[in-house]
Amino acid sequence: MSQSTRGTTERHDEVLAAIGRHIVSGAHPAGSVLTLDAICTDHGVSRTVAREVIKVLESMGLVESRRRVGITIQPRTRWSVFDPRLIRWRLDGADRSDFLTTLSELRRGFEPVAAALAAERADEEQCRILAAAVSDMSVHGRTGDLESYLLADKVFHRTLLEASGNEMFRSLADVVGEVLAGRTHHGMMPTSPNPAAIALHDDVARAIRLRDPKAAEASMREIITEAAAAVAPSPTRPLAASEAPPIAP
Repeated sequence: MSQSTRGTTERHDEVLAAIGRHIVSGAHPAGSVLTLDAICTDHGVSRTVAREVIKVLESMGLVESRRRVGITIQPRTRWSVFDPRLIRWRLDGADRSDFLTTLSELRRGFEPVAAALAAERADEEQCRILAAAVSDMSVHGRTGDLESYLLADKVFHRTLLEASGNEMFRSLADVVGEVLAGRTHHGMMPTSPNPAAIALHDDVARAIRLRDPKAAEASMREIITEAAAAVAPSPTRPLAASEAPPIAP
């Protein structure tokens, strides 16, 4: 990829994220209309880049572009809510805690079942990857390397969903990955990850290896319950700085 092409791609992604965040935050409310000229002026991009950005937003259900009408912001009911980019933008917003609760409810509905299926269907290599991921989580948890911990955690959950043998569950791996990343990148993880949470991941990996669906399901449910409690606002967990309402541009 040439330097100019890379620069254009990066600018496209920046503008896409900027407009996307404005839409999901309500800065561009449903029913409001954008114009191509305004996008070009506000973000300093060509009409070609602006059009490509709008195409992506339209594919996500965030906008509808019609000739002689403009680019109309769509209501939330039209959004592709499982799109990882949309999840990332919503986790960047002021209602992060409420959205994490919604995502925890979603995870509670499918990850324990996926763990039970993985206990029936996982192959030896998947069991090995799960065990290695837990080991990495333990090492990085002790050293406080949250980015490496996050990577291992994402590997664990992606592998578990793949091991379920269910293509629908597998397709949700990026959703779970964005939830885990959002918690880490917005200061909602402790400096030293909870050893009990790591132990629960080990329990899931062991149950899958031992072909114990009930134990795998129960331990996965505990993981999600622990994670939901960790990010819930409470007198003992005040809002992180990144959870404060954003300052308008």
